[in-house]
Parts: sequence; C-alpha cells; structure tokens
Amino acid sequence: MLFSFILIDKPDHQELRQRMRPEHKAYLGQVADRIAFAGPLTHDDGVSMLGSLLVIDFDSRQAAHQWLAQEPFTLAGLYASTTVHAFSNLWPQKAGFPPEN
Repeated sequence: MLFSFILIDKPDHQELRQRMRPEHKAYLGQVADRIAFAGPLTHDDGVSMLGSLLVIDFDSRQAAHQWLAQEPFTLAGLYASTTVHAFSNLWPQKAGFPPEN
C-alpha cells in the first residue's frame, strides 16, 4: 500500500537539512524501488525549503511509521510535524517529473 509522508521542517533549520541530506538520500536509496515519488516541499518562491513529500509503498502503516522513525532527518530532529496517510495513486503522472537521461 502506498503511504504519503508530509514532513514539515522546523523554522530556521536549513543548515541541518543540508548537513543531513547525504544520509537522507542514502536512506531513501534503500527503498528506491518502492518510491512512487519524492521531493522537497518549498515556499512559493520554489527555492526556500519547507519540508518533504514522499510517497512510498509499504506492507503496512506500522512499517511506514517504523521506516519514518529511522529516517535521518527524523533522527536529527529536523521536522516540526510529520503526517502519514494511506494514498491511492489514480492519476497517470504527466507533469512535474525530471526528464529521463
């Protein structure tokens, strides 16, 4: 089942996000084959970081929460709030995805 993770950063924590980013990306890499989509949430300027949006396939809500509990940004205390919802992907993706190499 797909689960969406809406993860909002604490204010003024950009340095922590940048410092932990390599660990975060490596952790995401461990579930890369199960990621429907993932990326940063930004303010309306499209640059200033607000948080993260991830949609990942897990066997259960418990597995999704266990994964989130060990996520490097979570462990570092980056997030002000985390929300996990079951998600049904019913629309074929057409926009907003990086070009293939």
